[in-house]
Amino acid sequence: MGIPDHLNCLLRNLYAGQEATVRNRCGTTDWFQIGKGGCQGCILSPCLFNLNAEYIMQNARLNEAQTGIKIAGGNINNLRYADDTILTVESEELKSLLMKVKKESEKVGLKLNIQKTKIMASSPITSWQIDGEIVETVTDFIFWAPKSLLMVTAAKTLKDTYSLEEKL
Repeated sequence: MGIPDHLNCLLRNLYAGQEATVRNRCGTTDWFQIGKGGCQGCILSPCLFNLNAEYIMQNARLNEAQTGIKIAGGNINNLRYADDTILTVESEELKSLLMKVKKESEKVGLKLNIQKTKIMASSPITSWQIDGEIVETVTDFIFWAPKSLLMVTAAKTLKDTYSLEEKL
C-alpha cells in the first residue's frame, strides 16, 4: 500500500515485546506477552484498522470490480464505518465478492463473523452457507453512523436504497 519502511519499522518497534497484566477483585495476574492487538486506548488503533481494511479491499480487487451501485458516475461496491462493511452488488456476484473479502481478511489475521453477516436482497434468494454456517437473509438492516449523521436505515429494496444517483 505504499507505507514507508521507516513507519513500518516504527510501528513494529512500538508494539514489539508488549506485556500486560490483568487486575480483578482477586488480585493481579502474572505479566504475559501480548500476541495480537494494540495498546488500550492507542490513537493509532483506528488508523491501523482502516489501513488493514483498505488493504483487504484492494487485495480482494473490489476497486476493479464492475459490480456495485452506480452513484454520480461512480461505482460503489463497499461502504465502511469502524469495523462494519457493507458490500453492494446488483447480482449473484455477492457471494464471490464476499469470499474474496473473507480470504483476504484471513491473510491479515481477521476472521469474518458469520453470525454478524447478513444478506439483504431485493428479490428472493436461496439460502447461503459459508464454512458450513448459514448466512441470515434480512429485509432491512441498521447501519450506525456518527451521531452527526444520525442513524441510516437501509430501504427494503436496492432500487429505493440507491435511487440517489438521479439526485446527485
